[in-house]
Amino acid sequence: MSSPNKAPALAANETYRLPPKIFDARCAACWFMLGLALLTAASFLTLDLQWTKFLSLDAAQKMGKFLGELLSPATNPAFLQKLARASLETIAMSALGTLLAAMAGLALALPASRTHAGDPARWRAVTRLVLNGLRSIPELVWAALLIISAGLGPFAGTLALAFHTTGVLGRLFAEAIENAPPGPAFALRVQGTPAGRVFLYSTFVQVLPQLLSYTLYRWENNIRAAAVLGVVGGGGLGQMLAFHMGLFHMNETSSILIAMILLVALVDFASYISRRILQK
Repeated sequence: MSSPNKAPALAANETYRLPPKIFDARCAACWFMLGLALLTAASFLTLDLQWTKFLSLDAAQKMGKFLGELLSPATNPAFLQKLARASLETIAMSALGTLLAAMAGLALALPASRTHAGDPARWRAVTRLVLNGLRSIPELVWAALLIISAGLGPFAGTLALAFHTTGVLGRLFAEAIENAPPGPAFALRVQGTPAGRVFLYSTFVQVLPQLLSYTLYRWENNIRAAAVLGVVGGGGLGQMLAFHMGLFHMNETSSILIAMILLVALVDFASYISRRILQK
């Protein structure tokens, strides 16, 4: 039978460590964070921040008037009909752009990935360079460039989404292919199965849920991007937004912003349900 005084004796002999210091002179990360904080503080000195004008009574009155107009959206049937067409155009742009990007991204992901240790992957570096170039250019820049050749409208916006998203999905697809479990593919290669069938019946089947998840996620992002591309003439809700904001039509602008929010929420919900179904 244990003594009742044994537990307090053991507790007294235990060594307790004090929590680490917030800043340690030998901590490289601490110096890095301190330097980053100093650079952030110094960057504000270069900005012409006119807080007195921003917090003035005149600015508050103008902001109140602006919010009052923005909180009363336009509801006339003719405008709502145009808004519905623009919303459908935005959905079509994002869906078609994502679909084209998924197909092109998968085609580029194959030469951009090393499927096994003995794979020479001769085109891996070149293809990854192409993917990096595609995704490094934002959608707005792609749209501005493509409008010159494709003209104003949703076609240029769709191509802009497709080009940028091809770079993003291609890189994600290549990483998924390289990280696939090698066992099934190795078993097929040992039996002399051609490389195309090895990919189709082993690697592709394993990574398909991940590829679909990446594609749905990018579709969510492309809905937001498609709503902005109209600012440079890419069609859809963005083009209506740029037009009415330029003319200071706040009632119409409010309706367009509400349509954007509802559209993004709808696509987010549909994508969430689709991912849940794929995970089952």
